[in-house]
Amino acid sequence: MNSRYDDESLTMRAAAVAAELKAHGRVLALAESCTGGWIAKVCTDLSGSSAWFERGLVTYSNRAKSEELGVTTSSIQRFGAVSEIVAAEMARGARNVAHADFAAAVTGIAGPDGGSPGKPVGTVCFGWVGPDDEPETETCVFSGDRDEVRRQTVAHALDGLLSRI
Repeated sequence: MNSRYDDESLTMRAAAVAAELKAHGRVLALAESCTGGWIAKVCTDLSGSSAWFERGLVTYSNRAKSEELGVTTSSIQRFGAVSEIVAAEMARGARNVAHADFAAAVTGIAGPDGGSPGKPVGTVCFGWVGPDDEPETETCVFSGDRDEVRRQTVAHALDGLLSRI
């Protein structure tokens, strides 16, 4: 395993996000699909996380994305669940549902199945949104097995938060 994505590295990233959120008196929410709550786990592994972590929503199915986060069915049908449009709607929905200041969202194909020529295994779409911002999005294609894709996703989501707080 690449040490950039081991448990210690993920914990360090979460601690950096926590420090920034606490320094600014801000609160975080997460919307996760392909990571299944792993980002929230890394965050809540930190003692005192209740001061800055509001909630995490694992919205694995399309129905959950729509019901829990307000992702529009038309966005899912037109662009697919793994799309920057859906990631943006997930992030905005998480922020709004949780009454948080910041939110991050991830939706992707961790594998080993589910890929397509246009969206291969390892494709992950990210959404980040702050208090007054429109969501920012990005798509990455990670390599490795399911665990490695998910670890890289957790790291990238936290890095993205850190750069935006």
